[in-house]
Amino acid sequence: MKILIAEDEQRTRLGLEKLIRGIAGDYELVGTASNGQMALEMILQLRPDVVFVDIKMPFLDGLSLIRAVRAHSLNTEFIVVSAYADFQFAQESISLEVLGYLLKPATRKEVEALLQKAETRLAAKRFYPAQETRSLREKYPDSHPLILRTLDIIQSGYAGKISQKELAQELGLSPEYFSYLFNKNIGITFSAFLRGYRIERAKALYRSGEVNRREVPYAVGFSDAKYFNKVFREVTGMTPTEFLQRGASQS
Repeated sequence: MKILIAEDEQRTRLGLEKLIRGIAGDYELVGTASNGQMALEMILQLRPDVVFVDIKMPFLDGLSLIRAVRAHSLNTEFIVVSAYADFQFAQESISLEVLGYLLKPATRKEVEALLQKAETRLAAKRFYPAQETRSLREKYPDSHPLILRTLDIIQSGYAGKISQKELAQELGLSPEYFSYLFNKNIGITFSAFLRGYRIERAKALYRSGEVNRREVPYAVGFSDAKYFNKVFREVTGMTPTEFLQRGASQS
């Protein structure tokens, strides 16, 4: 089982590392990160099974990190590490889908128990894997190469901030030409497509139950739950509550 530690306090980070290395079992510490952004990059690259994550970190806090990783449909399990002053906040604010909580300083017994719990949960996921999402490239195979690259960016990064202007600049296009090229190839404006794709991913999350319902808006790239509800209704013709009540599996 591959493990990563995301903790900005060096003493806590080294303490967890020592505890993990001292526990008997098939545990491999693949890396440590001192801030949330570094942790996200390492998680997407190394694909750890378990991440010990601090609730407060520079650049990207623990809550945002968990949402970003879940949006990539990884099977990563999270163990929240929290100082006493933040512990209640952590329990109230994070989805119940996290594996557990550790109050600093953690004990060997606590860490070992949570790693054993992780093994059980990960084994269950391997027997019942989530349904894979069809690639956007497969849906629009004849699109311009730059638009295919745009679709890749949307599919992998829809949970984060995606700016049409910045994306056009990255591709070496003017915003106007990018807008024209996207509309010509996909048949809809970039902003409308992105909103629609995010809502489709939200519907999939509601169906699967992989993410706590309250966390779904943030897992698909919305920073405001009220705005998410408005867009959800515009796209689907119903509110998230109505969608769930009518039976997500039939929608």
